[in-house]
Amino acid sequence: MKLSQFNFDLPQELIAQYPVENRDESRLMVVHRDSGKIEHRQFRDIIEYFDDGDVFIMNNTKVFPARLYGQKEKTGAKIEVFLLRELNEEQKLWDVLVDPARKIRVGNKLYFNDEDGVELLVAEVVDNTTSRGRTIRFLYDGPNEEFRAQLYKLGQTPLPKYIKRDLEDLDTERYQTIYAKEVGAVAAPTAGLHMSHEVMKRLELKGVEFAELTLHVGLGTFRNIEVEDLSKHKMDAEYFKISEKVCDTVNNAIEKGNRRCALGTTSMRSIESSVSAQNLLKPAEGWTNRFIYPPYDFSIANCMITNFHLPKSSLVIMICAFGGYDLMMEAYRQAVEQKYRFYSYGDAMLIL
Repeated sequence: MKLSQFNFDLPQELIAQYPVENRDESRLMVVHRDSGKIEHRQFRDIIEYFDDGDVFIMNNTKVFPARLYGQKEKTGAKIEVFLLRELNEEQKLWDVLVDPARKIRVGNKLYFNDEDGVELLVAEVVDNTTSRGRTIRFLYDGPNEEFRAQLYKLGQTPLPKYIKRDLEDLDTERYQTIYAKEVGAVAAPTAGLHMSHEVMKRLELKGVEFAELTLHVGLGTFRNIEVEDLSKHKMDAEYFKISEKVCDTVNNAIEKGNRRCALGTTSMRSIESSVSAQNLLKPAEGWTNRFIYPPYDFSIANCMITNFHLPKSSLVIMICAFGGYDLMMEAYRQAVEQKYRFYSYGDAMLIL
């Protein structure tokens, strides 16, 4: 399949700028692969589709405040520094993106002050990695806990660029799942943002189990695909971890023929990166750059929850592989027609 086949008209006003007031009150489109039936529900109705022995596979990664604003030495020019990943804890080396990049060269020092103008951190640029990418070293002698506290004090929740407004207090809580534990993501696993304590409790009372894995979502999730031939696209590698306990829970559901629901594309990508020869889930820790596009045989999950994604994105391509190209394109046509809200703070889809 070609990239252009995944294009569709998306009115800009359908890209959600704010979350709904309560997490589980977003809309839910339910798509039945066997019959092609499409239902329009509310997210809290999700409990009707699951029963005793079914499993939700969830990504418990936690977004850290990755967006910093600093000043360049001598000129005082304002520089945005987006922390991508820590390369070396001891040396405080980080992979970052800088903007505007043309002003930032190897050897430059960057100063980070709090809102009162007090200098908290200094970093030196030690390498160029891409046109906007740099490796920087934070020059900080104190304990690592103190250094991280300063980063958290300076950093802001990294809302995606398509949310065209300033960061607000509500984003600190709402751009994070209620079960987020493992710090390391620069973007939220957004299908999980709809999950409320009440919905999880009601699923639990029905006998549904929750299996938590970790995949630290990187900026590659937003990167445009530049090639028409999908087989030539390379995904950015992201760290993931699946424990033996999670595998036991999921494999037990596979053996009993129960539902295994991947909550989000990141959960789906993780489990598809660690499949045994017997088509069961196996423990793993490492990096995955798995890119899922049609045609693709899924091994672990037999249903999934996902948000509504942007045209020609790796995410919409994955859900077409799972739900079937024609059915998913019809679902998206209806989503636009019915004014569903798209992307991170948008509505949800359950594919059965």
